[in-house]
Formats: sequence, structure tokens, C-alpha cells
Amino acid sequence: MKALIVDETGKLSVEEIEKPDYGPCQALVKLESCGVCNGTDMKLIHGTFKKFLSYPAILGHEGVGRVVETGAQAEHLHVGDLVLLPFLEKETAGYTPGWGAYAEYAVVGDAQSYIRHGMGSGTPEWSEAYLAQTVLRPEDQVDAVGASMIITFREVLSAIRRFGCQPNETALVLGAGPVGLCFTRFLKLLGLRTVITTDIADAKVEEAKRMGADYSFNTAACDIGEEVKRLIPDGVDYVVDAVGINALINQAMPLVKYNGKICCYGISPKLNMELDWSQAPYNWTLQFVQWPSKKEEGEAHSQIMAWINQGVLKPMDFISHVIPFEQCLEAFKLVEARESGTKKIVIKF
Repeated sequence: MKALIVDETGKLSVEEIEKPDYGPCQALVKLESCGVCNGTDMKLIHGTFKKFLSYPAILGHEGVGRVVETGAQAEHLHVGDLVLLPFLEKETAGYTPGWGAYAEYAVVGDAQSYIRHGMGSGTPEWSEAYLAQTVLRPEDQVDAVGASMIITFREVLSAIRRFGCQPNETALVLGAGPVGLCFTRFLKLLGLRTVITTDIADAKVEEAKRMGADYSFNTAACDIGEEVKRLIPDGVDYVVDAVGINALINQAMPLVKYNGKICCYGISPKLNMELDWSQAPYNWTLQFVQWPSKKEEGEAHSQIMAWINQGVLKPMDFISHVIPFEQCLEAFKLVEARESGTKKIVIKF
């Protein structure tokens, strides 16, 4: 099969590798789509992903594929099922999975069958990823391209639950890329009273308004501190860093209310900084969600699908480009170009 490889210098190439083996409680999946992650994928390419040291690596972690073969004990996976989050689990001919969904085939596990056969949590055969490798139902109102957004949706919703955001509270979302737009949309769907979203590109500021932001600002053209204090004099309950830039933490200090929380999502390429809380209230919390729990992502699935099936969450609203796998190198050039109209890019097989 073909797979997208990155080496230690950041060079991308499509290489021929062996199709993966699969176990009795697993299934072989033919990929139909995979979303480009502006965070994880780009950090792996640039060598800034925390604790990831082994190259060459097979990229991709937002995959959607269709089951083509099943193991003898995979009772809840069937040929033809459309499944989220297939991975490559093992090193192949010296290539490390990172996590390997830009490949023509990958593997999913049947969590219930693993547990039934005594191979659940704590055993060598088990992976928590199996809890998030969800089969879409025939009645779900989404195709394989749109379904790639569900991975990001579930990650963001599970992070919001970790941060503890509640109805009638207030939030400032820093960044209106695909992740920031998800935070904006979900915080409003969850009943937060006021959501303010910022970016440095006018097109993204306008997109945040379309996603439901009560207010959105271009921070290159205004003093966001003055704008927040004008709207919410005591500060917001949550400031969300949806970009992964450490400097935003210090910028958030004077904007968060007493007993409020600064919420950092994702892994910053720079893993240290000097905190300055001179402008913060006396009491505040700083919380990082760098690694989404696959169990929590799986638990977020029903809420995401309810919103999609009710028509209040439309995956294609978050996608700007769909690019054939044969042209996948062009997708990463688009990400690097940082054009203001670019949202989520999806590779289609």
C-alpha cells in the first residue's frame, strides 16, 4: 500500500509499504478520508512534537475508513462498516506510526470483543484507542469526508468537558482556526452566555461570527484587553488558547476573572516560558489538555452525532479543501501557506 512518510528533516514523500496485519479482535480498514491536523501533523513534520523521537514516521490521525476484512473474534465489526480513527499500531519496515492514517489501509479494534475475551485494559493486546474507533450508523447524516471532522469535534468537546465549562458562563477563545471555530460553536451550543473569539485575519474573525461567536475581534487591529473589559468588566470565566502559542497565556492573565481559568489546548512547539501573573486576579487556574483521552473522545461521540443529525453542527462548514491522496503533498503546502480562507483540509482516498 501507499503511505505518507516524513523523515527527520521534515521531508514528505509517498512510499510503498506492506499492508498491516490484524488480530482476531481487529479489522482491516481501507481509508476513505483523513483530516490534516494543523497541530499534530505539522509538529511531527517540524520535529516539535513532545517526546516523539522516532523517524521516519507515517503521518495521519484523523482517519475514516471502511472495513474490508475482520478477525475471527471481531463480533461488532462487519465488512462495509464506516469506522472512525483507524491507526497503524506497529512499526513497518522501519517506519514508525505517527499515527499512520495517511495510508491506504489501517487497523481498528473491537473494544467489546477484546473485553469479552479477557484482553481489556491492562493487557498487552489492549489500546485505549479502541474505545474511540466508533462505527458510524447508516442513519448518521454524514459522509466519509465530513466524518473526518468528527475526530476534531470529539477531541474539542472532551477538552471542554475537562475544562469544566458550564452554561451561563463566559469565554474568550484565542484563535479562529479549525480548533478555535470548534470551541466557538460548541461553547454556544452548550449554553455559555457570552463567547468572544479572536484572530489576526479578518476572514477568520467573520467565520467566528458565523459559527456563533457573540463578539469577534481582529487582535491586530484592536486592544483585546479593552474590548473584553468593555463587554465583561470583571473578566471572563475561561480564556481558551486554541492556537498553542505560549505567549497567549501571559496575554490571558488580565482577561480572566477572579477564580477563572486559562485553558490551553494542544501541545505548543515551545515547552517552557516565563509566567507573569502580575496582571492576573489573586485566584485563577491554568489547565493544559495536551493529550485527549480516547475513552473521553468515545464518550463524546453521541453528543457530536446528535448535533450533526439535528442539523445544528455541519461538518462541511469547517472544511475548506478536499484533496485527493495522490496530491496529498499539496495539502501540506496549503497549511504552510497559512492563507486566511483555509480551514480544515481533508485528504480523500
